[in-house]
Amino acid sequence: MHNEADAAKVRVTTMRAEPLREADALEHAAAVFVELRPRLFGIAYRMLGSVAESEDVLQEAWLRWQNTDRAAVANPAAFLATVTTRLAINVATSARARRESYIGPWLPEPIDTSLDPTVGAERGEALELAFLLLLERLTPTERAAYVLREAFVHPYAQIADILQLTPANARQLVSRARKRLNAARREPIDKGEHRRLLSTFLTAAQTGDIAALEDLLAADVVSTTDGDGTPGAARFPLAGVGRVSRFMAAFAPRYWPGARLTWVEVNGRAAVLVPRSRTDFTLLTIEGSPQGIHQVLWIVAPGKLLAFERSRSRVVSPGGVA
Repeated sequence: MHNEADAAKVRVTTMRAEPLREADALEHAAAVFVELRPRLFGIAYRMLGSVAESEDVLQEAWLRWQNTDRAAVANPAAFLATVTTRLAINVATSARARRESYIGPWLPEPIDTSLDPTVGAERGEALELAFLLLLERLTPTERAAYVLREAFVHPYAQIADILQLTPANARQLVSRARKRLNAARREPIDKGEHRRLLSTFLTAAQTGDIAALEDLLAADVVSTTDGDGTPGAARFPLAGVGRVSRFMAAFAPRYWPGARLTWVEVNGRAAVLVPRSRTDFTLLTIEGSPQGIHQVLWIVAPGKLLAFERSRSRVVSPGGVA
């Protein structure tokens, strides 16, 4: 009898211990994922230019991490980077088709980077809105190779494993992407000069000073508004110094009077929130170089502004944003 009772106690103890071990394992899995999450988000966001899509990718990566045999994973960081990158490539491929139905110009979703200027990257590259827009010119695989190498300093052998290529092909992808981007990229200015240029632009815009605006704008300047059908949002870009300066001057009397600007940091650069009504606002920033302002970027799409507001007070759970 005693032997049977002892055996029963052992079975009960084992049954109780098993769920505890599973709970401990899941807690450890969550801790690993949370530690790596900024880096994973940084990869997905640079790949997609969308906060919402990046969060979806991380949610799926978290589910796959939960359901994998983690004891067999020698390098969790490499495993999760691989899962995240491949998921992002799939999303990027389908996103191109979805954006064909977007109303008006599409710009990347802005994020507040005041707390984490590089969003998990070892190098703070490929983050500015204008540069994310340039990345749209690459194929999803080229973009992945470039982001992994230039922003996160992955070895070519690891990039090859992630993309299921040879190291030589991975190197060629990065080189080709780098050449295409460098051919279109402006000479950068530092954050301080960028803020000064934006501040001077705002002063000229608020006063409707066409001459001052023309002095600030580069010859190839383009003003782009992302509104996704928002009433009053321009559905086509404006190009050229004359058109952009006249547009800003005509806009001044009904847009700027009484507007209280809020300075924010967007994708590592200064930007401003401009109120349009009691509840709505526009996010405005620029791309500048030593030659002046090349792009004026306006975001009025409600979904993107909501995503930006959420990014200003992000509370992270393993697979998403609480």
